[in-house]
Amino acid sequence: MTRRLDDAVLTDVDRRLTAADALLVNQYPGDDGRRQPIHTVYVPGNRYSATMPADWGAIALGTAKDAGGLDAVAALVGAGSGTDCAPETLATLVENKLTTEPIEDLRIDFEDGYGTFDDATEDADVAQAVAALRMALDAGTSTPFVGTRFKCFEAGTRARGLRTLDMFVSGLVESGGLPDGLTLTLPKVTSVDQVEAMVDVASALEAANGLPDGRIRFEVQVETPQAILGADGRAPVAQFIHAGQGRVSSLHYGTYDYSASLGIAAAYQSMEHPAADHAKNVMQLAVAGTGVHMSDGSTNILPVGDPDNVAMAWKLHARLVRRHLERGIYQGWDMHPAQLVTRYLATYAFYRGAFAPAATRLRNYVHQLDSTVMDEPATARALANVIHRGSVCGALTTDEIETATDLPKSTVRDIALGRTTRSNQ
Repeated sequence: MTRRLDDAVLTDVDRRLTAADALLVNQYPGDDGRRQPIHTVYVPGNRYSATMPADWGAIALGTAKDAGGLDAVAALVGAGSGTDCAPETLATLVENKLTTEPIEDLRIDFEDGYGTFDDATEDADVAQAVAALRMALDAGTSTPFVGTRFKCFEAGTRARGLRTLDMFVSGLVESGGLPDGLTLTLPKVTSVDQVEAMVDVASALEAANGLPDGRIRFEVQVETPQAILGADGRAPVAQFIHAGQGRVSSLHYGTYDYSASLGIAAAYQSMEHPAADHAKNVMQLAVAGTGVHMSDGSTNILPVGDPDNVAMAWKLHARLVRRHLERGIYQGWDMHPAQLVTRYLATYAFYRGAFAPAATRLRNYVHQLDSTVMDEPATARALANVIHRGSVCGALTTDEIETATDLPKSTVRDIALGRTTRSNQ
């Protein structure tokens, strides 16, 4: 075949794009393979105890039992309807989850959920929380991910927030070391400067406690309009990630602070308000390709009180969980033990409903079988990703995955993370 461009053209293109290539690799490294929890639970710092996760699981199971059992709640909220996922199958899986790992991610809260106290009181509460967490860590009963949310870096709360953060991190180090799943939450971020300041604080904490560089990461809570749209017309939330120098682990949407800051009436503040969707769409674009996780917010409509209110709140919560999963947001917040019931029912129903068609298409793609769907590598990753996520949270078993895909579960995971392709199966 005829070629009229000489090698000098390619050399020139390589030269011109060298910096752009490096920027893409450094700032958009993709999924690093770390587990993402499906939810985060916030508990006031003065109410945390070493048995809190198990206590919440027991309350959740008890609430479901009062409503006729997990299978009855599954049917009530439509979990599994329209799929081959029977309510009794969901019930068995969810009961196991609520018994063995009822909370995946726990935040011991010294911000809004805690309130404002004098320094002596908050100091004592931080010390008590650290002692209780150490007890749970030593006993092996802590949650896979755990940490604290401290007060924000605005002028009025900055000193108290830093004091609590220092006591929490340093107290854990002194009592035995930081847990692998340590997660710190920087709330109400309004500027890139605050993220950069948090990077310096993290580095200083590492130096003061003899920790390796980069050990302390943090998540940014997006609760202010200034995070979504800056005075210069840019989206600061995208800058947060890169200003974090690899320390930003996640972006979390704050439903009620963000809605209130826009003047939305309390009755209409919701995870599904158009203003919320706009903010989360910007956040989703900001994290794409960076390896940074993203979480939706919460609903404050709780399944408590009379049976009709419990049923209404469960239906709402299950629908909202399903909604953010369908939109590619794989984490949310829970505020009450009874919300764990619909968190797991809705999440497991989502993954089990997606499983059969995803497994068939992935099997056909990898093994190059005849199919009515012509999938591409990016789609194969998405198919593997939904299966992998379902496996990690407990919605799918290893036997189910390997039988349906005719692949080892490890291979499914590698495809989901872009570490292998059809050509090397």
